[in-house]
Amino acid sequence: MSKSDLLFAFILNDQRYALPLHAVDRVARMVAITPLPNAPDIILGMVNFQGRVIPVINMRRRFGLPEREIAVSDQLVVAHTLLRPVALVADAVLDVIACAAQSQIAAENILPNIAYVAGVVKLSDGLILIHDLDKFLSLEEENSLSQALENRGLNTY
Repeated sequence: MSKSDLLFAFILNDQRYALPLHAVDRVARMVAITPLPNAPDIILGMVNFQGRVIPVINMRRRFGLPEREIAVSDQLVVAHTLLRPVALVADAVLDVIACAAQSQIAAENILPNIAYVAGVVKLSDGLILIHDLDKFLSLEEENSLSQALENRGLNTY
């Protein structure tokens, strides 16, 4: 089993989601999120994690899920895109899942042009959506985020 066959699973709004394990740096307890003026609507704010300023993505907003207050029991999944580290708010973290290639279905085989989703994993107890962090932010959102961070004298790279 290669590292590319491993997925990091978490819960958001009672649904299971996953990221490729190679994109996940660590999981941290929830901390105060500082607002970031002029950031894209999908950005909740930023956190200081071990001296690095990391933008926090609002996955509920991205997926059209009901908004709710962030709880102290929530966790931050610190991951990285090709351009920057990001933090994702998860209701709960599940585990690392070893996933055989034959149990994965590419997103384009389900619904062409589906945004943010790399594929689906079929497990005996249901489906898990696999997300593509590199597609989470549109080019416009990425540029807007970079500008908002620069305006605050911050750089997350």
